[in-house]
Parts: sequence; C-alpha cells; structure tokens
Amino acid sequence: MSGADPRARTRAWEGARGVARRGAAAAGRRLVVVLGGPRRTRVIVVLACVLALSSADTATVGASAIELRRGLGIDNTDIGLLVAVTSVVGAVFSLPFGALADRIRRTFLLGVAVLTWAAAMIWSATATSFGQLLEARVFLGAVTAAAGPAVASLVGDYFASGERGRVYSYVLTGELLGAGVGFTVTGDVAALSWRLAFVILAIPALVVAWLVFALPEPRRGGQEALVPDAPAGAGSEPPPPRPAEAAPGPDGSAPTGVTDAQQLALDRHVAPDLRLARRAWPGMRFMAAVRYVLRVRTNLALVVSGACGYYFLAGVQTFGVEFVRDQYAVGQVLANFLLLVVGAGAVLGVVGAGPLGDALLRRGYLRGRVMVAAVSATLAVGLLVPALVTHSAFTALPYIVVAAGALSAQNPPIDAARLDIMPAWLWGRAEGVRTFLRTGAQALAPLLFGAVSDYIFGGGHTGLRWTFVVMLVPLAASAFILYRAAGSYPADVATAAVAQLQADEAAAGRERPRR
Repeated sequence: MSGADPRARTRAWEGARGVARRGAAAAGRRLVVVLGGPRRTRVIVVLACVLALSSADTATVGASAIELRRGLGIDNTDIGLLVAVTSVVGAVFSLPFGALADRIRRTFLLGVAVLTWAAAMIWSATATSFGQLLEARVFLGAVTAAAGPAVASLVGDYFASGERGRVYSYVLTGELLGAGVGFTVTGDVAALSWRLAFVILAIPALVVAWLVFALPEPRRGGQEALVPDAPAGAGSEPPPPRPAEAAPGPDGSAPTGVTDAQQLALDRHVAPDLRLARRAWPGMRFMAAVRYVLRVRTNLALVVSGACGYYFLAGVQTFGVEFVRDQYAVGQVLANFLLLVVGAGAVLGVVGAGPLGDALLRRGYLRGRVMVAAVSATLAVGLLVPALVTHSAFTALPYIVVAAGALSAQNPPIDAARLDIMPAWLWGRAEGVRTFLRTGAQALAPLLFGAVSDYIFGGGHTGLRWTFVVMLVPLAASAFILYRAAGSYPADVATAAVAQLQADEAAAGRERPRR
C-alpha cells in the first residue's frame, strides 16, 4: 500500500459518515412531517419505544433459547416457562395498573415502570441458576403490566378519535421493531453471551424512562388532542378543524367526549343498550367497572380474538428462530435475517391497516375498523399453511412475509375500535382487563408450545413443526370471532356514546349518572 492509503481511507470513512448523518437528518425531518409536528412525533416515538422494550425482551428469550439451554441445563418447556411467568404476573398486575391509569398521572406511572424494568433486566443478567432467572422474570412481569393500560389511555387523550387507527399503526410499529431487535441484534449477541443480551436491553430502557417522565400529561377525555401542525407556508390558511371530541356539548357550554365513530352511530340512530349505558358513570368503583367492561359484547369478542392472535405470536417469538433454522436448513445468522425480512412485512401490515380503518370510518362505514381486522386474520391463516408445509426458505418467504403483515394488521384498527366502545373514563381499566385476559393467553403459549413439542410430538424439529401447524386453530378462531364482533360493534359504540353524553350532562349539573 502507498503512504496515501490511510488518509484516503480516513477521508472515505468521514465522507460515509457525513452521508449517513445527512440521510438520518433528512429521515428525521420527514418523520416529523408525517407524524404531524415535533410534539406529536415525540409522543408517538416514546410510546412506541415503551412497547418495543417489552417485545424485545420476549424475542430475546426466544433467540437465546439454545444458549440458555446450554448455560442453565434446561429444555423447551423451561424456556416456555420463563416467558409464561412474565406474562402471568403481568396479567395479574394489569388490573390494578389499569385502575391507576384512570386515576393518577400516567406519564409518571409509565416512567417508573420502565425504570424498574431496566433494573429487572440487570437482575436477569446476573442470574446463576434457572431458579434465580425465574425470580427475576416474575419481578419483570409485574412492572411491565403498566405499559398496556397507560399507553392505551394516553393514545386516547393525546390524539383525535378519527386518526387513532393511524396513530396506533405508528405506536405498534415499535412493538414489531423491538421484536426485530430481540431476534437479530440481541439474538446474535446471545450467541456470545445471553447475559450480555439482557444487559444491552437495559441500557435503552434508562433513556426511554427519562423521555417518558418528560412527556406532558394530557387532559383526560381526549378534549385537548394534539392537532397536527400546519404545513410550511400555510400560515395564511385557516386552522385545522377541531377533533370530534372537542365538539360543543348538548347545551353548547362544554366539549363532549363523543368520538367520531360514536357520533356516526348517534347520527344513524343506532339503538344503544340503555340499561348498560346507565351502569356507566365516571366515579364507578373497580369491580363495577370490570363488570361493565365484560358486559360489552364487542369488547369481549375483541379481547378473545386478540388473545388467540397474541397466543400464536408469543409462540412464534419464543420458538420462531429455532423453527426457521431447522425447517429451512439455515444457520442462526441467516435465520435471524429471514425473520428480520418477515418483520418488515409485519411493519408494512401495521402501518397500512390503521389508516385504512380510519379511512373507512370517514367514509361512513362504521364497522370498517373491525372488518379490516377480520379480513386480515383470515388472510394470515390461509397464507401460513403453505409456509409451514414447505422446506424451502425461498418458497416459504413470500407466504410468511405477507402472512406476518396480515397477522399484525389486526392490531391498530382493533385498538382504535376498543376506544370507541368504551367511555373515556374507562380506557385504563378496560385495557387492564383486556391485558389480563390477553396476557393469560400469551403466558400459556410458550409453555404449551414447548410442552406440546416435547411431550406430544416428540420434541426437536419435527415436534416444533407440528406444534405450529396445530396452533393455527386458535388463529383461525380469532378470525371467526372478529366477524361476529362486527355485528355487535355499532350498538356498543352507540351505548358508549350515550354513557359519555350522560357524563357530560352530569358534569354540567343537569343529571347525575346512575349505577
């Protein structure tokens, strides 16, 4: 080499870094424009990061399965138990955290949970036995339970109802990106040391906790939603219309909490369940709130359907890397890369489904959000069958990518729809109940996947393959339940609207809601 070579390499490296910095800055500016301004971008990105931490943890356990088995002398059932314990404890604690999310400052609650989560990850990394690691996972499950109720309640209050599907698409993208990090980055690190993989996850948690503490607490009821910033050069244009939640109330004196979907149901004179509506009032106690939430037929259907979908997804997160590696005869690094490609398909599904549900609602199709989820669930089941049968990665990849997109596409419209069938003061508790039931299914999934693989189908690659095939049954059930939910959805939206209007009238001093 000549003497000029080191300087040339330095200049080339600095040039590449400059291009990368400019590209990142341009992407950041574009993201701010797409999300509607710096304030909205900050909220969406931080909430997405919170969900990313939880999914990255679950995926890291799955990607570290081989190293954990070697290091601690455990089997597939024990790996499933590690994930299951986190989910079970999270399910139990989601109920009190849901109640807290309806009563105290949610940004403080979420910030403390994320900070404690980082400590739990460090504890996991220092475990010297399976029992110690199991204890750390119990503690981890308790603190992660705050995420679901707090995030759902904050999304409802930060953003107008007509765009919540789109916002959920962005927020839930964090969940998928976190799973991708768990499968690829920390999964590759786990090949060197599973302890280091857990430590790496704890570092960004500290940053996320600080960002959560810095978020402003929104006013409850969605009456002061963050309006998108006007485009550059639009200073002379009139301000954007106020969201539906901020429309004048019945007496013209105060804004109401009625969402776009609820207003559409009222305009079309959809018959509500008046007896159920009279049971809802802002000061209702915890058990009364739980009974109300479970009496809403659409909510129960969405919870059960979501539980079936997350059940299958939890199994994929835990055993997906091992299944891909053995089924398609690829190495660990290539298996992680293939799952990253699949994750990209899932991201596209999430990003597209929320805006589609919102667009259908704007066009007057009240059931649009639920139907988007139902059709997506049906496509996912149909596409996964050929992917599980073939042994060719090249043949299976298109099916799996599209199926992943369809599977993940259910979540944004469903999450937005659930806010429309509940009065605003129940968002936290309703999400707590949903998290309790859904997380129960997630808790069972890794344990059942591992146990069925080991004890029914003989373990190993063949056991995992047939386990995945059998577990398509609950996924198909989720699609059927969603079609049923589409039938009850309009009436439940109208019922929530009546309950909200009763609360607005009571706040104006005209009538006190009854239990």
